[in-house]
Amino acid sequence: MKLNGDFAGKTVLVVGGTSGICRGIAERFAGLGCSVCVISRSQDKVDTTVLALSDMGAQDTCGFSVDVRNGDAMREAVSQLHARWGALDIVVSGAAGNFPALASGLSDNGFGAVVDIDLKGTFHVMSAVYPYLRKPGASVINISAPQAQLAMAGQVHVCAAKAGVDQITRTLSIEWGGEGVRVNSIIPGPIDGTEGMERLAPGEDMRKKIVQTVPLKRMGRARDIADCCVFLSSDLASFITGAVIPVDGGWSLGGAASIGTGIAQMLQQQQ
Repeated sequence: MKLNGDFAGKTVLVVGGTSGICRGIAERFAGLGCSVCVISRSQDKVDTTVLALSDMGAQDTCGFSVDVRNGDAMREAVSQLHARWGALDIVVSGAAGNFPALASGLSDNGFGAVVDIDLKGTFHVMSAVYPYLRKPGASVINISAPQAQLAMAGQVHVCAAKAGVDQITRTLSIEWGGEGVRVNSIIPGPIDGTEGMERLAPGEDMRKKIVQTVPLKRMGRARDIADCCVFLSSDLASFITGAVIPVDGGWSLGGAASIGTGIAQMLQQQQ
């Protein structure tokens, strides 16, 4: 499907863009001829991804090794990116941390680690990019999670952090809307081949059970999330901001709750 608006030459920053869903997003924009920058903690992954994106048709590629928990380092990297490209047209923030743990056995450090990556990390990205967003015209997209809206056993840390991420999205859509900057969230459903899905649904049996709880009866693909990012960054979505959009095959309508039950059973068996 062709979208209104020419993406060729637009500047795109994807935080977390060296693996999983966000790698797929970076590849999608590269294929549209954008200039794409990725940020991740691993320098090796950054280097490998930058080379791959260049081969996929990106006009220009670059990357930085930054931990989203370090706000100063994030601001410095984005400042360097601005010096190279100028204003940012599209920003996707998707760094995340997760592990299954019942609240009764979750340490202060464990809870704090996920909040630091998911919630504080999102704020650090937003704070870093704001001065350099194209105004008007920039599209900012936060990658959220079903746990932001649905309580799940074994996921109290993620539920709290991702709910905060969606509130950041809503708040910034109000604060930045007058400058012509749109801010939205995407909630991916169960996406095949991602580290998050492997942690929450280990083994083929659990995977099959999850597929049966998805109304469309399949796992999602990274491309499904990437296509929504392209839509939200196109002229077709010029009046959409502050939205939290599930891209999950209908999973959030009820089936998603089952994964929490499965996580709780798995953790109880391990005790």
